[in-house]
Amino acid sequence: VYGGDITRLNADAIVNSASGELTGCYIPLHNCIDNIIHSRAGLQLREDCAAIVRAQGRAESAGGAKITSAYNLPCRYVLHTVGPIVQGKLTEKHCALLRSCYLSCLELASAYGLESVAFCGISTGVFCFPNDKAAQIAVQTVQEYLEETPDSSVKNVIFNVFKNEDLQIYERILRS
Repeated sequence: VYGGDITRLNADAIVNSASGELTGCYIPLHNCIDNIIHSRAGLQLREDCAAIVRAQGRAESAGGAKITSAYNLPCRYVLHTVGPIVQGKLTEKHCALLRSCYLSCLELASAYGLESVAFCGISTGVFCFPNDKAAQIAVQTVQEYLEETPDSSVKNVIFNVFKNEDLQIYERILRS
């Protein structure tokens, strides 16, 4: 667990909790992870993401992942995943989509031979996925993937947290 700025990590890849357009947040100075990653990576990242969406002819669906260069960031790549937006009661479909986000990122990282991946809290924050349940899904999905896929190149997974509350949640889950 890392309680700092994900854009400063020198991992092979960092994960962006993106909107379906993949091109970042357009609210000036907004403090969401999507805006921070795009702002610090540079305009090339938005251009790459726009090209991905144009090529597939639609917005990215929740649960998948795409990869781009990281440009001005110290990591090599950014994995973009669209998490579920929770409006109202949390459902099993929300949980399944969040699991899919983590699996899609891990599978994509392995396909590119990446060893280290730093995950942000996918779908928490403005997407309103409850932090405690999101952390449980994140840890369980990553642990199962690493156990069930011993030939994966991914060996080091970092859970990046923004709030002290999230740090405590992850530490509690990882201790048990």
